[in-house]
Amino acid sequence: MMMMMMMNIHIPFKNLMTSLLIFRNRKSEKKRIFIERNREEGDRQLWNDYFSETPTYPPNIFRRRFRMSKPLFLRIVDHLSTEVEYFAPTEDAVGRQSLSPLQKCTAAIRLLAYGGGADTVDEYVRLGETTARNCLHRFSAAIINLFGHEYLRRPTSEDLERLLHKGEERGFPGMIGSIDCMHWEWKNCPTAWQGMYSRGTDKPTIVLEAVASYDLWIWHAFFGAPGTMNDLNILDRSPVFDDIINGVAPEVNFHVNGREYDLAYYLTDGIYPEWATFIKSIRLPQGPKHSLFAETQEAVRKDVERAFGVLQARFAVIKNPARIWKKSMISNVMRACIILHNMIVEDERRTDDQDETFQDADISFLVKEPTELFSSLDRRARVRGRPVHQQLKHDLIEHIWDKFG
Repeated sequence: MMMMMMMNIHIPFKNLMTSLLIFRNRKSEKKRIFIERNREEGDRQLWNDYFSETPTYPPNIFRRRFRMSKPLFLRIVDHLSTEVEYFAPTEDAVGRQSLSPLQKCTAAIRLLAYGGGADTVDEYVRLGETTARNCLHRFSAAIINLFGHEYLRRPTSEDLERLLHKGEERGFPGMIGSIDCMHWEWKNCPTAWQGMYSRGTDKPTIVLEAVASYDLWIWHAFFGAPGTMNDLNILDRSPVFDDIINGVAPEVNFHVNGREYDLAYYLTDGIYPEWATFIKSIRLPQGPKHSLFAETQEAVRKDVERAFGVLQARFAVIKNPARIWKKSMISNVMRACIILHNMIVEDERRTDDQDETFQDADISFLVKEPTELFSSLDRRARVRGRPVHQQLKHDLIEHIWDKFG
């Protein structure tokens, strides 16, 4: 009798627990919200507005909204649609076309150019927030893989000749660019890392070290150092002189004030050390020669500052605080923006009279292939040679005074 009563109590309790588990699972399940965005209409509208034979918006408005010319944008879309599977046009099981390559690339460019949230392109390009964010990251990775070797390269012998010629015209024989650092605020930096990435203010930042030339082309980009580091700490980590130390960089010979030098140099601000590859301004110039040198050096060194300004103006995602969580994705976005910036610079570059007469002009420099005369330790010592720096700076002061004074 007692056993029968226990069985009658046990069976309802078991059924009750089963019912509670089923109710909990049903309550935790969230139905996926489906929005019919009519992506075909969005693709048709985008084509009629910008890419048809008679587009609604003229080329100048296309240039302002896409940050580049239409032929350059179509070239990028063509490469991505043929070489990256994600951007290739496909069909689903019922034969409906997927998002077109124009829609995906336009969404990525708009996010880079305007720096808004991922859902800001939904109404026009007809992409959901998650899809737009995925387009941005895949677009950045594809730009790096397809164009990084060409548009984020070290200067070749031909590039060095052009840069050296322009530097000599501006009063600095042997100068090939300017170097400096820029900070990018990281809004969603993990709390455990904020002390390492915050300096001065409570806002964490990631640092970009870059070398830019007179035409705003960025030849070197080292990104990822924490914001607490200054330019000297970043220089110790940077690979900016690795090619020279490893003996693979072209050799440069030039003359200043009657003396021969064999290392090209960058213009820097006052924090950088007195190396043979750096030329700084004079903090407190005394006399007309020093004043003219300081004025000329500070004016020419603004090339890298201008490059940073143009880069942030073209791609507001770099100017605004980064809302990405993963540092690797932030690095991809930065590198992709620099590559696109260099592509735009090349596309808009115009051949002037100086470049046309370059081959016939008298030059005082020579670029040749690297030799194996020195070991890596000797090359490192030559790059950091302070006596050469002081002698070169003295000769540049005299050269600029003779040229412009």
